[in-house]
Parts: sequence; structure tokens; C-alpha cells
Amino acid sequence: MDIHASLRMLRMSPRKVRLVIDAIRGLSAERAETLLQFMKKDAAEPVLKLLRSAMANAEHNFQLKRGDLMVKFIVADGGPTLKRFQPRAFGRGAPIRKRTTHISLILAPKSEVKEPRSKVKESRSKTPRTKRDTEKQTKHVEPVNS
Repeated sequence: MDIHASLRMLRMSPRKVRLVIDAIRGLSAERAETLLQFMKKDAAEPVLKLLRSAMANAEHNFQLKRGDLMVKFIVADGGPTLKRFQPRAFGRGAPIRKRTTHISLILAPKSEVKEPRSKVKESRSKTPRTKRDTEKQTKHVEPVNS
């Protein structure tokens, strides 16, 4: 069971918002909330408000506990752009694009979210992979005594 929440027409560029949402993707809801409270980005405030809204939806509508929720999916897409002009030299006008963002958030219980694969580094084999690597291993130069 997924809990959806969305924020539309946020007057901030999607690029700035993505920096914040990438930090909380895949975290538990409580940990994401704590992280957003202390983040120094301006985009953290509306994302925190959206996260709290989704958590309230889960508690009220589905009787789920806050501690059991994880951020399953979060994305920031571009919304409509307000087009303005800045006066410049020789009577010209330079465009200014005031961007907006649509944020979609999905929370899910921890039991339903798949754990990411462990980040175990596979040991690299000692065998050479290319012909050039083979030549480097077999080539041996003896020092010249002069």
C-alpha cells in the first residue's frame, strides 16, 4: 500500500529541488524528516512540509505508524515557466525564466520496500582482461649496466 503526496507549482527551479530530494530518497521517513530539518538548502522547507503531509496521510487514512514508513519514490519535475524580460543595453530585452517545480512523493511501509542490494565490492580477478594488460604483466626489462 503506497501513500501518495504531491506539491505542485513550487516557485523554485527543479534543479535546486533535486539536490534536496536526492539526499532523502530511500531513507526511512523519520530519518528523512530529521535530515531535512537541519539542511541548509531553501528547497528543504517545502520538501519537509510535503513529507510531513504524506506521513499525516499515512497515519490518518491508513493507520500506519511514522516509524514504519520509508521514502519509496520521490521525483521533482519541471512545471510551467513564467517568462519575463530584463531590460538591457540598446533597447534590447534579455529573457528571464522563472521556473516552477512539481514534486511527487510516495511513502510505503518498510515491509513492502525491497532492500537495496548490498554494496559489496566484488574482488577483481588477477587475470588480465585485455591483450595490452597481458603484455604489461609479461614484459620484463633488465637494467643496462654502462
